[in-house]
Amino acid sequence: MKTHPYSPLPQQDLNHVLHGVSDDWQQLQNANIFITGGTGFFGCWLLESLIHANHHLQLDLRATVLTRNPERISQQLPHLATAKELTFIKGDVRDKSTYVVLYESNKSTFTHIIHAATPASAYINQTAPLEMFDVIVEGTRTVLDFAVSNGTPKVLLTSSGAVYGKQPPELSHIPEDYSGGPNSLDVSSSYAEGKRAAEWLCAAYINSHDLPITIARCFAFVGPHLPLDEHFAIGNFIRDARAGKPIQINGDGTSLRSYLYAADLAIWLWKVLLNGDVGRAYNVGSEETFSIRETAENVADTISRKPQIIVAQKPDSHQLPSRYIPSTQRAQNELKLSQQINLPEAISRTLSWLNNSPL
Repeated sequence: MKTHPYSPLPQQDLNHVLHGVSDDWQQLQNANIFITGGTGFFGCWLLESLIHANHHLQLDLRATVLTRNPERISQQLPHLATAKELTFIKGDVRDKSTYVVLYESNKSTFTHIIHAATPASAYINQTAPLEMFDVIVEGTRTVLDFAVSNGTPKVLLTSSGAVYGKQPPELSHIPEDYSGGPNSLDVSSSYAEGKRAAEWLCAAYINSHDLPITIARCFAFVGPHLPLDEHFAIGNFIRDARAGKPIQINGDGTSLRSYLYAADLAIWLWKVLLNGDVGRAYNVGSEETFSIRETAENVADTISRKPQIIVAQKPDSHQLPSRYIPSTQRAQNELKLSQQINLPEAISRTLSWLNNSPL
């Protein structure tokens, strides 16, 4: 299948991240960063914002990125493939031999590690749950072992709000100290259980090795590089609306979600890495609540030829809608983080970027 390059991220968004991280960028002066999952949705934003900050602030930093498919980088992300700050290495996050070569070839220790490698695929979660679990858990342990041998001063794990399990519908915003969890006897919980196990491994390595790890529990997002053909409802809505098709809601449209724009997400991830307390988890997301139907309407409102919205099921008036909404009070109070870009603007920026990309 023929592939096409993506457009670089908009300067408006990169400047937003630059100013949002602000003086904390100086913590990355002369940094040597190792990133897994560096070419996914999160990774693209981290890499582009890192390059932008390096150029504007002369940080003299560099990053090594582990990827399973370096060929894709050259084909679809050529502006990253040619960046002088970045080195891409091919390998599986679980493969210890990759890290042996990396350790021996690297001229200095890594000052920061960001572990963001997880398949963002509901299909794998459903059809190959053991593979999903292994990638998350074995990958995390391998990265943590590497961090110990490398003596890395700062490590960030990107986790997920899925660790809380099903949010009680009467709980408007789920906090970090909520003690619920996914159904351990449900095979489709492999992603959620994998993330829980990854967080436990972090706690164990902090206890046994004094490894300085912080955790970002990520919820739902929208922005450039969000997959449009996966299980992300807002991505599916944007895909269909752009194609001139009706927006299809498979449920009854009452489920409640929130979406943080990817430029805000990048700020939050950098801030959690640089300023988060060791052994502490921070919810990363938006508290601004929308039903799935309202989300579809927000997408439709950004399209010049407004698409039809089709809702497959009728709402049950006797049942409270499901929720997936974080409380971000910890991040707001401790790290001074906030949502800066609202949902309509986030959708508009995403569509603008897509319309400027060949894909």
